[in-house]
Amino acid sequence: MSSPSVSTTGSITGKLRLATVWLAGCSGCHMSFLDLDEWLIELADCIDMVFSPVASDSKEYPQDVDLCLVEGGVANSDNLALILQVRARTRLLVSFGDCALSANVPGMRNMLGGAEPVLRRGYLELADDSGVMPHAPGIVPELLPQVLPLHEVVPVDFYLPGCPPSAARIRAFLEPLLRGEAPLMEGAEMIRFG
Repeated sequence: MSSPSVSTTGSITGKLRLATVWLAGCSGCHMSFLDLDEWLIELADCIDMVFSPVASDSKEYPQDVDLCLVEGGVANSDNLALILQVRARTRLLVSFGDCALSANVPGMRNMLGGAEPVLRRGYLELADDSGVMPHAPGIVPELLPQVLPLHEVVPVDFYLPGCPPSAARIRAFLEPLLRGEAPLMEGAEMIRFG
């Protein structure tokens, strides 16, 4: 096959280099991806999976990724560094699931008014008598003041809502890209949240 390229419609042609990333979320979107079951075998013939928490031991996000499905919101310094790297090295970035689109459940901590009240509540107020605030620079990533959806941090090319998006929706999104077409993101089956 020819090397992947992005057309003027934003679609990918050729065998695509696919990545998935998991930020602040529950991994439900990745579990839905795995629910593609036997279609994953067909998909494997059309892609090079270059980075994923479910299919790769690599710790370094690669260069020249065609398409990346990013699950979860941006909640801490590690999430922020990774999403900036992902955006810089990826042609088409997909906000994958409701947490990536809106911060969803991880964003509920935003109501507490910043990182300090969240840590105090979780590690001191709700802890037993041995409560200690975590602080291990370089080991425990610092919380950002708020959990942010992807589009508030980096440009996003496609939005794939759902909590999680169903395997059928994921397949309906990927199939046009594999044909070199832009996915049609309209109608309740493709754009419903939850």
